[in-house]
Amino acid sequence: MAINLEKGQRQSIDAPKFIVGLGWDSNSSNTGSDFDLDASVFLVGANGKIPNDNHFVYYNNLKSPDGAVTHTGDNLTGAGDGDDEKIQIDLSTISPDVHEISFVVTIHHADTKRQNFGQIRNSYIRILDQTNTELVKYELDEDFSIETAVEFGRIYKRNNEWKFEAVGIGMKGGLQDYLNKYN
Repeated sequence: MAINLEKGQRQSIDAPKFIVGLGWDSNSSNTGSDFDLDASVFLVGANGKIPNDNHFVYYNNLKSPDGAVTHTGDNLTGAGDGDDEKIQIDLSTISPDVHEISFVVTIHHADTKRQNFGQIRNSYIRILDQTNTELVKYELDEDFSIETAVEFGRIYKRNNEWKFEAVGIGMKGGLQDYLNKYN
């Protein structure tokens, strides 16, 4: 049975291999442009920074250097039900230098399209085991009216145990804000 988390809550992840599903729907766009949201993953060391650019996994770099994190590809429209983008995780092969895995969703060309997360609804992040059974889910219910990037959640290691935290924090500078944070 899945555990539904509130912002800030944490839950242990006992499965070494799992899928992180991220989903969202756009409100009817009055910007005249389709929404293209992108999931990105930052593999962070003990110092809070990514060791190098290859530890930033997204639609142009689909796999981490150790092969433990794989982005399954970019969904350009978000159309349809279910997860819009998926990330496969194998904690049994992750580099010992990685202490945190952060999941960020951004709106592609948000500034030029005049779009923000206030125009997005039904956003969530969930973790599924290898049998597609939902283990944990966090539904973002806040109105991010000026933000163009949101950290949905993170998986972090404490005392040799991996935990998921429901984060739900947005930034208005888009992906660049997160690149600055983790570089």
